Amino acid sequence: MDTVTIGVLHPGDMGSAVGRQLALRGHEVLYASSGRSAETRARAEWAGMTDAATPAALARDCAFVLSICPPHAAKEVAGEFAGYRGTYVDANAVSPTTAREVGSLIEAGGGRMVDGGIIGGPPEREGTTRLYVSGAHADSVVDLFEGTVLGVRNVGDDVGLASALKMCYAAWTKGTSALLLAIRAVATREGVDAGLVAEWEQSQSALVDRSAGAARAAHDKGWRWRGEMEEIAATFAAAGLPEGFHQAAAEVFARSPRPTGTAPDDVLAAVVDTLLLPPAD
Repeated sequence: MDTVTIGVLHPGDMGSAVGRQLALRGHEVLYASSGRSAETRARAEWAGMTDAATPAALARDCAFVLSICPPHAAKEVAGEFAGYRGTYVDANAVSPTTAREVGSLIEAGGGRMVDGGIIGGPPEREGTTRLYVSGAHADSVVDLFEGTVLGVRNVGDDVGLASALKMCYAAWTKGTSALLLAIRAVATREGVDAGLVAEWEQSQSALVDRSAGAARAAHDKGWRWRGEMEEIAATFAAAGLPEGFHQAAAEVFARSPRPTGTAPDDVLAAVVDTLLLPPAD
């Protein structure tokens, strides 16, 4: 594919890393600094992005716009692009229903919608991160990233397929992390955590390290996962299945501590202590 102009909304840890891959590929990558923090601007500069100032400028100048934002903001961000006539890639962790609602909004204004779901961390090396895409124009996004370390896979012609895959994947990885943290919190409250760990070491040894890893992830970014768990719950409900698993996971992550710099020596204990606090009103 020839190089094109691409907008990225908004360059957080993931968005800046994805934008950097596009810039390294030779595309012109823009972002909108309006309303963004100094940290966002610094990440965009590191990624090789150019400031277009406003979302309206991105809509005017970009052939593609990638939305990579918190799930709860996906529809609001898309609303800023009603009337956009390029290709809008919603790469957020949202339910298939939300993805289709975004698609209807974009397509009603004359744009082309590509549904996306990212699995893995910010792309830095080959094989660590995949962007699943779906929709009639998904192949154009595959072409955008040709030659980069981000693997892009087209999973079908229907908007919602990529989001469904992402929801099912995260339902297990993040959902079970929340469950493990809740179990450790209950065991701590009841005074049996040491006994539980001893039993796990004998019969379920992987769970000891897994719960410690879940605590590190929850400490660093768990508070941001509430919206994703709510979108997974909605996905289950739409399929006629119980949604309570991931509504509970959303509450666990909502109680997770926000990082304040250096992590404590015992991250697991810090996360468990926070979970056991009364929920905020």
